[in-house]
Amino acid sequence: MTYTERTVVRDGVRLSCRDWGGTGSPVVLLHGLAGHAGEWNTIAHHLSRRHRVIALDQRGHGASERHPDDRSRAAYVADVIAVLDQLALPAPTLIGQSLGGNTALLTAAQHAHRIRALVLIEAGPERTHPDTPTTIGQWLDSWPTTFPTQEAAAAFLGGGPVGAGWAAGLEQRPDGWWPRFHRDVMIDSIADNTHHSSWQQWASITCPTLAVLGQNGIIAPDEVDRMLQQHPETLALSVPRAGHDLHLEHPDILIEALDRFLDTGQPWAGTQPT
Repeated sequence: MTYTERTVVRDGVRLSCRDWGGTGSPVVLLHGLAGHAGEWNTIAHHLSRRHRVIALDQRGHGASERHPDDRSRAAYVADVIAVLDQLALPAPTLIGQSLGGNTALLTAAQHAHRIRALVLIEAGPERTHPDTPTTIGQWLDSWPTTFPTQEAAAAFLGGGPVGAGWAAGLEQRPDGWWPRFHRDVMIDSIADNTHHSSWQQWASITCPTLAVLGQNGIIAPDEVDRMLQQHPETLALSVPRAGHDLHLEHPDILIEALDRFLDTGQPWAGTQPT
Protein backbone atom coordinates (compact mmCIF):
# COMPACT_ATOMS: atom_id res chain seq x y z
CA MET A 1 0.00 0.00 0.00
CA THR A 2 1.44 3.35 -0.99
CA TYR A 3 0.19 6.88 -0.57
CA THR A 4 1.63 10.39 -0.61
CA GLU A 5 1.45 12.68 2.41
CA ARG A 6 0.01 16.07 1.46
CA THR A 7 -0.48 19.17 3.57
CA VAL A 8 -3.34 21.64 3.37
CA VAL A 9 -3.23 24.83 5.44
CA ARG A 10 -6.36 26.77 6.35
CA ASP A 11 -6.25 29.84 8.59
CA GLY A 12 -2.87 28.72 9.87
CA VAL A 13 -4.06 25.21 10.78
CA ARG A 14 -2.06 22.43 9.15
CA LEU A 15 -4.09 19.48 7.85
CA SER A 16 -2.41 16.23 6.82
CA CYS A 17 -3.89 14.10 4.04
CA ARG A 18 -3.05 10.67 2.71
CA ASP A 19 -3.30 10.91 -1.06
CA TRP A 20 -3.85 7.43 -2.49
CA GLY A 21 -3.84 8.67 -6.07
CA GLY A 22 -6.20 7.30 -8.66
CA THR A 23 -7.78 9.07 -11.60
CA GLY A 24 -11.51 8.44 -11.24
CA SER A 25 -14.14 10.51 -9.44
CA PRO A 26 -12.82 11.79 -6.09
CA VAL A 27 -13.54 10.19 -2.72
CA VAL A 28 -12.73 11.87 0.60
CA LEU A 29 -12.58 9.70 3.74
CA LEU A 30 -13.25 11.20 7.19
CA HIS A 31 -12.47 9.25 10.39
CA GLY A 32 -14.29 9.48 13.71
CA LEU A 33 -13.47 11.16 17.03
CA ALA A 34 -9.97 10.31 18.30
CA GLY A 35 -9.35 8.41 15.07
CA HIS A 36 -6.87 8.81 12.25
CA ALA A 37 -6.60 8.63 8.46
CA GLY A 38 -4.85 5.25 8.65
CA GLU A 39 -8.11 3.58 9.70
CA TRP A 40 -9.08 3.76 6.03
CA ASN A 41 -5.92 2.17 4.57
CA THR A 42 -7.51 -1.07 3.36
CA ILE A 43 -10.59 0.66 1.98
CA ALA A 44 -8.62 3.58 0.50
CA HIS A 45 -6.19 1.26 -1.26
CA HIS A 46 -9.07 -0.64 -2.84
CA LEU A 47 -11.03 2.44 -3.88
CA SER A 48 -7.95 4.07 -5.42
CA ARG A 49 -8.06 1.51 -8.23
CA ARG A 50 -11.04 3.38 -9.67
CA HIS A 51 -11.21 6.69 -7.79
CA ARG A 52 -8.97 9.56 -6.67
CA VAL A 53 -8.87 8.91 -2.92
CA ILE A 54 -7.93 11.26 -0.09
CA ALA A 55 -8.03 10.30 3.61
CA LEU A 56 -7.89 13.33 5.90
CA ASP A 57 -6.50 13.53 9.42
CA GLN A 58 -9.08 15.98 10.74
CA ARG A 59 -7.94 18.90 12.87
CA GLY A 60 -6.71 17.83 16.29
CA HIS A 61 -6.08 14.29 15.06
CA GLY A 62 -3.19 12.23 13.73
CA ALA A 63 -0.56 14.14 11.79
CA SER A 64 -2.66 17.31 11.56
CA GLU A 65 -2.49 20.30 13.91
CA ARG A 66 -2.75 18.73 17.35
CA HIS A 67 -4.12 21.67 19.33
CA PRO A 68 -6.22 23.97 17.07
CA ASP A 69 -7.94 26.87 18.78
CA ASP A 70 -11.19 26.33 16.88
CA ARG A 71 -12.74 22.92 17.58
CA SER A 72 -16.24 23.78 16.28
CA ARG A 73 -18.16 21.71 13.77
CA ALA A 74 -18.00 24.71 11.41
CA ALA A 75 -14.20 24.54 11.48
CA TYR A 76 -14.25 20.83 10.57
CA VAL A 77 -16.54 21.56 7.62
CA ALA A 78 -14.40 24.47 6.42
CA ASP A 79 -11.37 22.18 6.53
CA VAL A 80 -13.03 19.73 4.13
CA ILE A 81 -13.77 22.53 1.68
CA ALA A 82 -10.16 23.70 1.93
CA VAL A 83 -9.00 20.17 1.08
CA LEU A 84 -11.30 20.08 -1.94
CA ASP A 85 -10.01 23.45 -3.13
CA GLN A 86 -6.30 22.98 -2.53
CA LEU A 87 -6.12 19.41 -3.81
CA ALA A 88 -8.43 20.11 -6.78
CA LEU A 89 -11.13 17.56 -5.95
CA PRO A 90 -14.26 18.42 -7.93
CA ALA A 91 -17.59 16.88 -6.91
CA PRO A 92 -16.30 14.22 -4.48
CA THR A 93 -18.14 11.53 -2.61
CA LEU A 94 -17.75 12.14 1.12
CA ILE A 95 -17.47 9.01 3.26
CA GLY A 96 -17.43 9.57 7.02
CA GLN A 97 -17.61 7.37 10.09
CA SER A 98 -19.06 8.61 13.41
CA LEU A 99 -17.91 12.21 13.95
CA GLY A 100 -16.46 12.14 10.44
CA GLY A 101 -19.92 11.22 9.21
CA ASN A 102 -21.33 14.28 10.94
CA THR A 103 -18.66 16.40 9.24
CA ALA A 104 -19.59 14.86 5.90
CA LEU A 105 -23.32 15.41 6.47
CA LEU A 106 -22.84 19.08 7.38
CA THR A 107 -20.53 19.64 4.42
CA ALA A 108 -23.00 18.07 1.98
CA ALA A 109 -25.82 20.17 3.42
CA GLN A 110 -23.96 23.48 3.40
CA HIS A 111 -22.12 22.99 0.10
CA ALA A 112 -24.60 20.93 -1.90
CA HIS A 113 -23.23 22.11 -5.25
CA ARG A 114 -19.77 20.79 -4.34
CA ILE A 115 -20.67 17.21 -3.32
CA ARG A 116 -21.54 14.30 -5.62
CA ALA A 117 -22.67 11.75 -3.01
CA LEU A 118 -22.63 11.06 0.72
CA VAL A 119 -21.90 7.91 2.75
CA LEU A 120 -22.63 7.93 6.47
CA ILE A 121 -21.08 5.08 8.47
CA GLU A 122 -22.51 4.80 11.97
CA ALA A 123 -23.51 8.46 11.86
CA GLY A 124 -26.79 10.35 11.88
CA PRO A 125 -28.38 13.75 12.54
CA GLU A 126 -29.47 13.26 16.15
CA ARG A 127 -27.67 15.36 18.74
CA THR A 128 -25.23 13.59 21.02
CA HIS A 129 -26.41 12.77 24.54
CA PRO A 130 -25.36 15.53 26.97
CA ASP A 131 -23.37 13.02 29.03
CA THR A 132 -21.27 11.93 26.05
CA PRO A 133 -18.35 14.37 26.59
CA THR A 134 -18.06 13.20 30.20
CA THR A 135 -18.24 9.55 29.15
CA ILE A 136 -15.59 10.04 26.47
CA GLY A 137 -13.38 11.95 28.93
CA GLN A 138 -13.62 9.11 31.45
CA TRP A 139 -12.78 6.58 28.74
CA LEU A 140 -9.73 8.55 27.65
CA ASP A 141 -8.67 8.97 31.28
CA SER A 142 -8.74 5.18 31.65
CA TRP A 143 -5.96 4.80 29.08
CA PRO A 144 -2.49 4.12 30.47
CA THR A 145 -0.22 7.17 30.43
CA THR A 146 1.73 5.36 27.72
CA PHE A 147 1.45 1.94 26.13
CA PRO A 148 4.64 -0.14 26.26
CA THR A 149 3.96 -1.68 22.82
CA GLN A 150 1.45 -1.35 20.01
CA GLU A 151 0.35 -4.91 20.77
CA ALA A 152 -0.48 -3.93 24.35
CA ALA A 153 -2.41 -0.93 23.08
CA ALA A 154 -4.36 -3.07 20.61
CA ALA A 155 -5.33 -5.50 23.38
CA PHE A 156 -6.42 -2.64 25.67
CA LEU A 157 -8.43 -0.99 22.90
CA GLY A 158 -10.55 -4.06 22.23
CA GLY A 159 -8.31 -6.52 20.43
CA GLY A 160 -8.87 -7.90 16.96
CA PRO A 161 -9.07 -5.61 13.94
CA VAL A 162 -10.71 -2.81 15.95
CA GLY A 163 -7.94 -2.73 18.56
CA ALA A 164 -5.29 -2.95 15.85
CA GLY A 165 -6.92 -0.08 13.96
CA TRP A 166 -6.95 2.18 16.99
CA ALA A 167 -3.41 1.20 17.98
CA ALA A 168 -2.15 2.06 14.49
CA GLY A 169 -2.98 5.69 15.26
CA LEU A 170 -0.48 5.92 18.13
CA GLU A 171 2.97 7.46 17.82
CA GLN A 172 6.14 5.94 19.25
CA ARG A 173 8.28 8.00 21.62
CA PRO A 174 11.31 6.92 23.65
CA ASP A 175 9.11 6.06 26.64
CA GLY A 176 6.35 4.22 24.80
CA TRP A 177 3.36 4.68 22.49
CA TRP A 178 1.24 7.82 22.83
CA PRO A 179 -2.11 9.01 21.42
CA ARG A 180 -1.87 11.49 18.57
CA PHE A 181 -4.51 13.78 20.02
CA HIS A 182 -5.18 15.82 23.16
CA ARG A 183 -8.00 14.90 25.50
CA ASP A 184 -9.40 18.44 25.75
CA VAL A 185 -9.52 18.81 21.96
CA MET A 186 -11.55 15.61 21.67
CA ILE A 187 -14.03 16.79 24.30
CA ASP A 188 -14.41 20.20 22.67
CA SER A 189 -14.83 18.63 19.23
CA ILE A 190 -17.89 16.68 20.35
CA ALA A 191 -19.37 19.48 22.48
CA ASP A 192 -21.26 21.20 19.63
CA ASN A 193 -23.17 18.01 18.93
CA THR A 194 -24.52 17.86 22.48
CA HIS A 195 -26.27 21.21 22.00
CA HIS A 196 -27.43 21.02 18.38
CA SER A 197 -28.81 18.26 16.23
CA SER A 198 -28.28 18.16 12.46
CA TRP A 199 -31.87 17.38 11.48
CA GLN A 200 -32.32 20.67 9.66
CA GLN A 201 -29.15 20.00 7.65
CA TRP A 202 -30.24 16.43 6.99
CA ALA A 203 -33.52 17.69 5.57
CA SER A 204 -31.60 19.82 3.07
CA ILE A 205 -29.43 16.99 1.69
CA THR A 206 -29.96 16.62 -2.08
CA CYS A 207 -27.19 14.23 -3.17
CA PRO A 208 -27.46 10.41 -3.31
CA THR A 209 -26.87 9.05 0.18
CA LEU A 210 -25.98 5.68 1.67
CA ALA A 211 -26.23 5.05 5.42
CA VAL A 212 -24.26 2.02 6.65
CA LEU A 213 -25.04 0.93 10.19
CA GLY A 214 -23.74 -1.77 12.49
CA GLN A 215 -26.31 -4.16 13.88
CA ASN A 216 -24.69 -3.55 17.28
CA GLY A 217 -23.80 0.10 16.61
CA ILE A 218 -24.84 3.30 18.35
CA ILE A 219 -27.46 4.69 15.93
CA ALA A 220 -30.91 4.05 17.37
CA PRO A 221 -33.58 2.45 15.14
CA ASP A 222 -35.95 5.39 15.65
CA GLU A 223 -33.24 7.76 14.38
CA VAL A 224 -32.87 5.66 11.24
CA ASP A 225 -36.65 5.57 10.81
CA ARG A 226 -36.83 9.35 11.02
CA MET A 227 -33.97 9.72 8.55
CA LEU A 228 -35.76 7.52 6.05
CA GLN A 229 -39.08 9.27 6.61
CA GLN A 230 -37.47 12.58 5.73
CA HIS A 231 -35.44 11.11 2.86
CA PRO A 232 -37.06 7.86 1.69
CA GLU A 233 -34.65 7.72 -1.25
CA THR A 234 -31.73 7.20 1.16
CA LEU A 235 -30.21 3.74 0.95
CA ALA A 236 -29.75 2.11 4.35
CA LEU A 237 -27.68 -0.99 5.00
CA SER A 238 -27.35 -2.82 8.33
CA VAL A 239 -24.23 -4.97 8.72
CA PRO A 240 -24.94 -8.05 10.86
CA ARG A 241 -22.81 -8.59 13.98
CA ALA A 242 -21.03 -5.27 13.42
CA GLY A 243 -20.44 -2.50 15.93
CA HIS A 244 -19.61 1.19 15.73
CA ASP A 245 -16.22 0.56 14.08
CA LEU A 246 -17.66 -1.59 11.30
CA HIS A 247 -15.15 -0.13 8.79
CA LEU A 248 -12.45 -1.90 10.82
CA GLU A 249 -14.45 -5.01 11.70
CA HIS A 250 -15.82 -5.75 8.22
CA PRO A 251 -13.91 -3.77 5.57
CA ASP A 252 -14.76 -6.41 2.97
CA ILE A 253 -18.52 -5.90 3.40
CA LEU A 254 -18.11 -2.13 3.37
CA ILE A 255 -15.93 -2.27 0.25
CA GLU A 256 -18.57 -4.27 -1.62
CA ALA A 257 -21.28 -1.83 -0.57
CA LEU A 258 -19.18 1.19 -1.55
CA ASP A 259 -18.20 -0.27 -4.91
CA ARG A 260 -21.81 -0.85 -5.88
CA PHE A 261 -23.02 2.49 -4.50
CA LEU A 262 -20.31 4.44 -6.30
CA ASP A 263 -20.90 2.55 -9.54
CA THR A 264 -24.66 1.99 -9.59
CA GLY A 265 -26.24 3.91 -6.73
CA GLN A 266 -27.17 0.64 -5.00
CA PRO A 267 -25.32 -1.04 -2.12
CA TRP A 268 -25.98 -4.67 -3.14
CA ALA A 269 -26.81 -6.66 -6.22
CA GLY A 270 -29.42 -8.68 -4.36
CA THR A 271 -30.10 -9.29 -0.71
CA GLN A 272 -27.48 -8.12 1.73
CA PRO A 273 -25.23 -10.75 3.39
CA THR A 274 -26.09 -12.18 6.77
